[in-house]
Amino acid sequence: MSEETKVNEQQEAMDNMIAVKKGDTVKGTIVKIDDEQAVVSIGYKYDGVIPVRELSSLAVDKASDVVEVGQEVEAKVVSVDDNKERLVLSKRQVDSESAWETMQARFDSQEVFEVAVADVVKGGLVADVGVRAFIPASMVERHFVEDFSDYKGRTLRVKVKEIDRENNKLILSQKDVLDAEFEANKQQVLESLQEGQELEGTVQRLTQFGAFIDVGGVDGLVHISELAWQHVEKPSDVVEEGQKVKVKVLKVDPANGKISLSLKATLPGPWETSAEQFKIGDIITGTVKRLVNFGAFVEVAPGVEGLVHISQISHRHIGTPFEVLKEGQEVQVKVLDFNPAEKRISLSIKETEEAPAPTPKPEKKAKQPEINNPNVSLSNESMSFTLAERFGDKLNKLK
Repeated sequence: MSEETKVNEQQEAMDNMIAVKKGDTVKGTIVKIDDEQAVVSIGYKYDGVIPVRELSSLAVDKASDVVEVGQEVEAKVVSVDDNKERLVLSKRQVDSESAWETMQARFDSQEVFEVAVADVVKGGLVADVGVRAFIPASMVERHFVEDFSDYKGRTLRVKVKEIDRENNKLILSQKDVLDAEFEANKQQVLESLQEGQELEGTVQRLTQFGAFIDVGGVDGLVHISELAWQHVEKPSDVVEEGQKVKVKVLKVDPANGKISLSLKATLPGPWETSAEQFKIGDIITGTVKRLVNFGAFVEVAPGVEGLVHISQISHRHIGTPFEVLKEGQEVQVKVLDFNPAEKRISLSIKETEEAPAPTPKPEKKAKQPEINNPNVSLSNESMSFTLAERFGDKLNKLK
């Protein structure tokens, strides 16, 4: 290459070289990365550097955490010193100015956008959106989260909850996004459900009064009385969280967002299952459930109660069932009549017991004779007494 050609190329390069001054915004490409800075070619006579503190609105350990070689960036000129050939740039300042404008627009429109969790701090999460954004712990999920340690690096879908540029405050919320989606899905599910419909659900949580079942992303309540045909002390006796169950829709209330479900309605009823279990004449064991003036109701199978009429309780006469029975008592009963279709079973306690032997009648006592009756024989003593008493005066005169 001739000397003249070299001079021409140098002159051309000088002509194409940009001029820079403090405060200018320039575009360039990352050509080298050190721990403490990134080197950027912006078309000036020497490369500029972006210190690690000027790479992001967040505190970062090394430049490679933020940028990579070959990446195009926009930066603001912080200082330029041609004598020392040092050009200092700031990516953070450019990102910050643009970010505030973008975040304000997203706040106004309530736009949903994605952010990556840069760090987990006390009270919540931090994201870099050109400025530091904070997601409070209460605004991350719809449910309580105890440990956020595995959220770093996750991508969240958020809305701008609060923005205050003067105080450099930007609050984001994923919970608002999830709540809105939940409500939209809930209405859709509510509108699709019909009373009497049977479907599969998942037990979400248990309470004292029942179990909440997830049916298509919406929770419906199975009241404790609808968990089983037999009496249930607590829901955990029947179901557990995470269990798949089949339920029947009893009632849908879209206005209040409530769904009433039944688990027992999907199961064979106790009278159906007992149709082949009992027959007339059987002697079975049951439990006294209730006592009333006219008899006792005895449970002979879960959900199957029969009446022992007061006349069938004891061989002896009783005034009330309370005289011989108590609730919770286990008794033997005989099936007198059984009609599953009408859910009726008649029982007897006394027919399971041997009737007591009849009490013998007392013998009649002989009638005592009257002393003054002349037709009745008397003892010598009685006779002597009587003659002496009657004829004493006459005998004395004969003497």
